[in-house]
Amino acid sequence: MLTSLLARAGLADIHARVMAGERLTAADGMALYACPDLPAVGYLANCVRTLRHGDTTYYVRNQHINYTNICNKLCRFCSFYVRPRHAEGYVLTPAQAAARVEQYRQHRISEIHMVGGVNPQLPYQYYLDLLRAVKAARPGAHLKAFTMIELAQIQRVARLPLEQVLADLRAAGLESMPGGGAEVFSARVQSDLFWTKADSEEWLHLAAAAHRAGLPSNATMLYGHIENPAEKVQHLCRLREVQDATGGFRCFVPLSFHPERTELAHLPGPTGCADLRELAVARLMLDNFAHVKTFWVMNTIEISQVALWYGANDIDGTVMDYEVTRGADGQTRQRLTHEELLGRIAEAGRRPVERDSLYRPVPADAEGTVA
Repeated sequence: MLTSLLARAGLADIHARVMAGERLTAADGMALYACPDLPAVGYLANCVRTLRHGDTTYYVRNQHINYTNICNKLCRFCSFYVRPRHAEGYVLTPAQAAARVEQYRQHRISEIHMVGGVNPQLPYQYYLDLLRAVKAARPGAHLKAFTMIELAQIQRVARLPLEQVLADLRAAGLESMPGGGAEVFSARVQSDLFWTKADSEEWLHLAAAAHRAGLPSNATMLYGHIENPAEKVQHLCRLREVQDATGGFRCFVPLSFHPERTELAHLPGPTGCADLRELAVARLMLDNFAHVKTFWVMNTIEISQVALWYGANDIDGTVMDYEVTRGADGQTRQRLTHEELLGRIAEAGRRPVERDSLYRPVPADAEGTVA
């Protein structure tokens, strides 16, 4: 019966190759996007998830810090940034960033996730001092910071070889990098939405260099704006190629576009079906990525619960405050308690496992605070 259902959905051949462990092609990716039977696509993705992870769902106790909202990239899809010299612009001093960490000292946190706008006024030394201050405030937490777009700016102001910059950042406390700023690897989309940013080849070059320097990263894709399926399939295939070469991507995180407070506010917001399809297609196409994450802050916790049956095996974490997307009222307090997160994972029929930033399980009796 299952075979006939997959055949009617046009997915029987893809199912056979998925179960045989064969790599899917770009044409397969297009077929998965075009398939009208979303549950069938989700079933295939769940097959892969089950083979790799069983019923395990990873989560992390993390804190997000945005050190500046000033940015000169002018991305049309962004609601976070303000232009240089804007009255609402801010830059956290290293001491202020450390104070943000201290604010949650009584919370058990194993990862600090720190990113910001591309602020042309910040000197090279600022980034090094920022890392040192945050690491000193919580030395036991893994410090994940700076997108590849920020790295390009840091190298620009440093006027040093990329390898030296990466070595300096590591010495200052950087341990891994998030995968933001990739958007969609498409010259067409870039020319319309983020023309001042590094193009896809530069992003991939920087990611590969970071991996070779001992800095693993995540990878992302922003969807739900003006991109098309062919561009998304190309994006996934290019990530797959770099992963073949470096093995440095820890996780893939599809990010849903939220039009509120952006120049693209006329576009419809994300749908649960779109979120689930992106996660499922990514799980099927990215055979050399161990983990696929549903970022519950963007997808909602309810859709993320369903996503745990559509290929996702990571739900992110407790987050604390998240400023990059926010509601119409400007609310940035987006968090779940540890108990709430465990309850939501269990409610979805999955087994929660706390992890560190490198996907090593955290012992249940791990120390809650850092001296």
